Amino acid sequence: MLKAIKVRLYPTPEQEFILAKSFGCARWYWNFALNACIQHYQETGKTLKLATYKGMLPKLKKEFPWLKEDCYSAVLQSVAINLNKAYTNFFQGRARFPRFKSKQGKQSIQYPQNVTVNGDKLVVPKIDELKAVFHREITGTIKTVTISKTPSDKYFASILCETQDSQSQTSGDKTLGIDLGLKDFAIVHDGEEVTKYSNPKHLKRHEKNLARKLQLLAHKTKGSKTRDRYRLFVAKVHEKVSNTRQDFLHKLSRKLVDKSQVIVVENLNVKGMVLNRKLSKAISDVGWGMFVNFLAYKLERKEGKLIEIGRFFPSSKKCSCCGHVVDELSLDIREWDCPTCGTRHDRDGNAALNIRTEGIRIMAMDGGNPVLAVQRRSKTNKPQGGKASVNEAGSPHLLEEKCG
Repeated sequence: MLKAIKVRLYPTPEQEFILAKSFGCARWYWNFALNACIQHYQETGKTLKLATYKGMLPKLKKEFPWLKEDCYSAVLQSVAINLNKAYTNFFQGRARFPRFKSKQGKQSIQYPQNVTVNGDKLVVPKIDELKAVFHREITGTIKTVTISKTPSDKYFASILCETQDSQSQTSGDKTLGIDLGLKDFAIVHDGEEVTKYSNPKHLKRHEKNLARKLQLLAHKTKGSKTRDRYRLFVAKVHEKVSNTRQDFLHKLSRKLVDKSQVIVVENLNVKGMVLNRKLSKAISDVGWGMFVNFLAYKLERKEGKLIEIGRFFPSSKKCSCCGHVVDELSLDIREWDCPTCGTRHDRDGNAALNIRTEGIRIMAMDGGNPVLAVQRRSKTNKPQGGKASVNEAGSPHLLEEKCG
């Protein structure tokens, strides 16, 4: 099993200089190879093969000696492989067309070999020992190490290891139905009771601070040291928002996975929903797609199942007792009475129970083979540039149903 561990790095000023040169070499070669691919396609109408632009490296190193002096050779080889993967993801509809890289923003390089761990140090070719903080033990065989620099000037290493799957998690055997929303982030039904988890609204908590620092940044002269200093202030606010969001989603997904074996969610049309100007910021901030991804890989590790039902399923408008579907149910109606059986429903709790029931029905089909997380992701027709989105039009009432 492959497992990635992210650790914080604390390079010395000399090591930061070496890393900056490596980032620059990798970025330059990526842009050079991407430009060669684009020009070749414009001239011939065919895609440039990996072996072609990978074979350009020896000649480029003679023409530009700093490529050989400043950067580890395997790093440039990884750049070519990653560019080929980017093209593959684009043609298969999993990502947008590869873009040119800039020295602004996040920087990263990948070491496919010869990286070892020595105590609290990460030994990297041409950089020597980098001080690191390991929050857990590095076990198994190190496959690749990706060193990155965030916009807030922090350094991290993502260490991908191949380990023996020794996890035998047997805790939790429930089947949960989850209805995702904006007022309450998740409404969870386990067949007996409903639990609501409120939306922390991460961006809104920092919005005034972010606006103030963005305004100060806009008044600084471009290219000045003062502007660069204020750019760090803005980057740190964005980083704090991102970290708090991921922390909340990790903790909640872990809590739900630990007490369940099957989780059922809806296939939300996030790309279509963010077109609503009034709700686009809130939908982008809430992180539904990231949450589903976290559920998927955590369930996969414990051999659980993630089932995704169709987005046109009327979860909010269907009576969970008799199955009657009402014609209309506006967003301001939070409780409603079924005209057929007279049962009074809480809108969100009823939706979560219907999602759970539909998931159980799907599991019973085809001999009990559910839609697994991996199959769900591979069969979804994704748009360019996003794991959390899908490329189909949602129903007219879906936005109203999910944003309550």
